[in-house]
Amino acid sequence: MMRNGLHTVLIADDEAPARTRMREMLVDIGGWSVAGEAANGADVLHQCQQQLPDVVLLDIRMPGMDGLETAAHLARLPVPPAVVFTTAYDEYAVNAFDAQALGYLLKPVRRERLLRALEHAARISRLQVEALGRENPELGARQNIPVTKFGVLTLVPLSNVLAFVADQKYVRLLHYADGALRESLIDEPLKQLAAEFASDFVRIHRNSLVRITSVDQLTHDDAGHYSVRLRGFPHALPVSRRHLAELRLRLKQ
Repeated sequence: MMRNGLHTVLIADDEAPARTRMREMLVDIGGWSVAGEAANGADVLHQCQQQLPDVVLLDIRMPGMDGLETAAHLARLPVPPAVVFTTAYDEYAVNAFDAQALGYLLKPVRRERLLRALEHAARISRLQVEALGRENPELGARQNIPVTKFGVLTLVPLSNVLAFVADQKYVRLLHYADGALRESLIDEPLKQLAAEFASDFVRIHRNSLVRITSVDQLTHDDAGHYSVRLRGFPHALPVSRRHLAELRLRLKQ
């Protein structure tokens, strides 16, 4: 959002000296206003929803939630900002940025390159971020699930999720929040979730994906229909015969 005729920038880097240097370069360049600074991904998301900056200078390496995951969540905002990644990766590693037409700056950032990147900054799509993650698995897996309610995007830590259950056009997210079990709706394909989180979750039915460590009991009735009970969840979830063998195998591991 422009302020006093200036385009706004949010600076995101976990190192304070790096943020200070970027702020000083923006002042020298002129024409840009610093909307704020953030040291982690969660703060970036919060400030973007509050400040609506035009551009985010986003460090790839940040603790907790890295820049790539942060960018994926930013792309879901009603008014997403343009993103320019800052990275210490060498030329070989940033080929993926070029392939996806994503803006980036190599550290140490030079003023001339910063100006050029800002002038060509563009909004990114979820598909671009996902492709970058596939090509660079070392950037890390997603650790949070975005939930949008009343136009506000919040993050549910993956560690708090018990299960994903398909519900018509959406997926019900069964998770803990503030010590209580909650249900939220998300707009992500169950097939994609199953592939992304295969190390921690197992498919038990065509419409259900559960955290393997949350399975408390596997039972069956007299008719041979199987179901699982999850710790802390009051209802049993059906298990299809197609996925029974994999579930049993994962439970033994």
